[in-house]
Amino acid sequence: MEKLIEGGLWYFAFLISTTLHEASHAFFAFRLGDHTAYEGGQLTLDPVPHIRREPLGMVVVPLVSFLLGGWMIGWASVPYDPRWAYENPQASAKMSAAGPAANLLLVLASALFIRLGMLAGVFYPLETIDTLRVIGAQGHFFVAVAALLNVFLSLNLLLFFFNLLPLPPLDGSGIVPWFLSREQAQSYLELIHNPSLSFIGIFIAWKLFDIVYSPLHLMFVNLLFYPEVHYG
Repeated sequence: MEKLIEGGLWYFAFLISTTLHEASHAFFAFRLGDHTAYEGGQLTLDPVPHIRREPLGMVVVPLVSFLLGGWMIGWASVPYDPRWAYENPQASAKMSAAGPAANLLLVLASALFIRLGMLAGVFYPLETIDTLRVIGAQGHFFVAVAALLNVFLSLNLLLFFFNLLPLPPLDGSGIVPWFLSREQAQSYLELIHNPSLSFIGIFIAWKLFDIVYSPLHLMFVNLLFYPEVHYG
């Protein structure tokens, strides 16, 4: 039963986080001139249209990864017009940045609730942390809330940092045109749309992320608990 409840918390956080991420892409694309995701029904906080578009990444892989590893990975996507992105590389870059920005918003919201809970005396920093748990609580209700906040914090911190890696097909690669001239950005977009680069990019991203995530997570947690606690 405990594993079932934990899985339910993870899947709830996963659905909220990925749906907000993709809806943010769709919203900024719509505001900046590309109505593809809106017309496809993806400009919504309802997870169902996103699940229908990516059932493997939104249902199968998250549940299997939780059963095998105790945490969830997966993916979702929204459609966009590549011609619009090519003609408007700066707008396209803003659309790409919107997804990680949504995850950062959830990270900051989780951190705010954790700090408020600590001020109220219902949450406390764990003596030993890992990338999935940083706070504990007493009492059944607050234990459940702490568990949910742990999941939201760790999942969205991971999604934020991972998606910022400037490797295709991650959002970070789509943000690069923001810093280029229009001509340079168009040449860059032509380059990264090569499907073989996406496979190479994902492989490099996973290898690189294994190295960089733990220090980034530790840095954020130390900022979260400063000045009360410091983890080495």
